[in-house]
Order: sequence, then C-alpha cells, then structure tokens
Amino acid sequence: MNDIDAWVWWLVGAAALGIPLVVTAMPEFGMLAVGAVAAAVVAALGLGAVVQVLAFVIVSVALIAVVRPIAARHTRQSPRLATGIDALRGKQAVVLERVDGTGGRIKLAGEVWSARALDTDRAYEVGQEVDVVEIEGATAIVI
Repeated sequence: MNDIDAWVWWLVGAAALGIPLVVTAMPEFGMLAVGAVAAAVVAALGLGAVVQVLAFVIVSVALIAVVRPIAARHTRQSPRLATGIDALRGKQAVVLERVDGTGGRIKLAGEVWSARALDTDRAYEVGQEVDVVEIEGATAIVI
C-alpha cells in the first residue's frame, strides 16, 4: 500500500466513523472521525504508518479529553429559557371567577385557566391579582 492509498483509507475510515455518529448520536464517533482525518493529512504529507496511527490516537484522545467534559457540563445545565408550564410559574394572573380552595377561574398569559388557592382557607375575588405558584394538570395553583 503506497502513501496515497494510506490517506484515502484514513478518509474512508473517517467517513465510516461518521455513520455511527449519525445513527447513535454519540459525539465520540465524530471525534474519532476527526482523528482519522488528521491521520489522513499526516499520510498525505508522506509520513509513515506509525506517525499516522500516533496522529489518529493523539487527536482522538485529545478531543475526547477536552470536548467530552464540556459537552457533559452543558447537558447537566437546565435550559435558560423556560417553556410550557414552567414559563407560567411565578406569573401574575387576574381572577375572573372567585378562586378558593375548591376552584375558580383566572386569566393567565391571555388564556382562561381553572385555578384554586394554595391556602384552602383563602379566597380571591374577581379582579384581584394572584401569583401562580404551580400548575397541576390544567389547574393553576395561586397565592
């Protein structure tokens, strides 16, 4: 196998590593593919098989050692933009029908919601502003 064949084989290997990257969404395969591309560059420069393999190993391990912890840190972080019912917690609403421990209606984020008071002994009258503390199903829990 001559040098030109070596760099082609490394590129074929990089492409082959891209397939499981797409299928499994495991970024480690992408890092190995980049290592194979680095080895292809080394092979294209005419350096020997040992140097090619070293380039592959060094680049792949370096990428996994650096990128993987960063990616793991980002996956542990909660999203900064609250959506869905998470976005409604802490919002203010206006009472449309008396709200007490058993039920009522509020206008929350432009929509009419069923609601009940967190404190079952407390009641909120029409026109009062309340704060949403939780959403249980389709019912807003207010204070």
